Amino acid sequence: MRDQFGRSIEYLRISVTDRCNFRCQYCMPVEGLPWLPKQEILRYEEIVEVVRQLAPLGLRRLRITGGEPTIRPDLVALVAQLKAIAGVEDIALSTNGVKLPVMARDLARAGLDRVNISADSLRPERVVEIARRDLGFDLVTAALAAQEAGLAPIKINMVVMRGINDDEVVEFAALTRQHPWHVRFIELMPVGELRELTWDHVVPSAEILARIRSLGALHEDAGPPRGNGPAAYHRFDGAPGTVGVITPLTHSYCSTCNRVRLTADGRLRTCLFGDHEVPLRDALRRGEPLRPLFEKALAEKPMEHALLQMQVGGLRALSQVGG
Repeated sequence: MRDQFGRSIEYLRISVTDRCNFRCQYCMPVEGLPWLPKQEILRYEEIVEVVRQLAPLGLRRLRITGGEPTIRPDLVALVAQLKAIAGVEDIALSTNGVKLPVMARDLARAGLDRVNISADSLRPERVVEIARRDLGFDLVTAALAAQEAGLAPIKINMVVMRGINDDEVVEFAALTRQHPWHVRFIELMPVGELRELTWDHVVPSAEILARIRSLGALHEDAGPPRGNGPAAYHRFDGAPGTVGVITPLTHSYCSTCNRVRLTADGRLRTCLFGDHEVPLRDALRRGEPLRPLFEKALAEKPMEHALLQMQVGGLRALSQVGG
């Protein structure tokens, strides 16, 4: 499967819900959004059928996202069904980690391979301030639960916001010297209606790396053995984990994009910040083959996003597409 620019597409991000138990400042308005009606959201059997039809075309890697995917009931059952599809080699989960202490083992038994945890502070009061919900989340507890369940490599994603949490980047980086975790610092992406966060809150990756070098020398590293993302990795001497930076603003990685996204209501979105989508749900429910629609989507996938021009493809919030 290649798009019109010759990029190999083997990775599908699947949003299973548009809802979340957090209201993170950079991801969703505090009042939430108008939620999708239940009948518009793909059923698990429909998600499985999409993957079953695309796997013979070269789809190999899946990531389950939201909103927050762990709040959708019976997520373990979906993981098991996806794992049983021939050709699927890797299933990952992006989560805020709140439910990992109680779900990690069951998810691993069902076939989940690894997990990304979104965490923007190690300080309880600041977690509440950024997430605008108090659910007792503790990053280390969540990551250890995933590690004990065998979900590896464990990646921790921190969105760095100047004046809000950028004073913790050194503390986050220090985790990689104690644990086999991969901490990735993500440049803030001001999107849609979340305009209380502006370009003034963006901390460039070069500045982030300069700050964490106060802990010691950093060396370029290949990063975790499995992954689909665009992070550039570094490692401290003798550290079991790595430090990564994801740079949607200062360094575009569109030329190597290998992914498309399936929204919770069944639209195939070919660029996170583009406006190109191909609806699959209605054709799926009519029993029509999806291959022609998928080939159409790849033929129209854009070369790059237009985030720097503040064109975000109609997104009101990142939570709508699972990042």
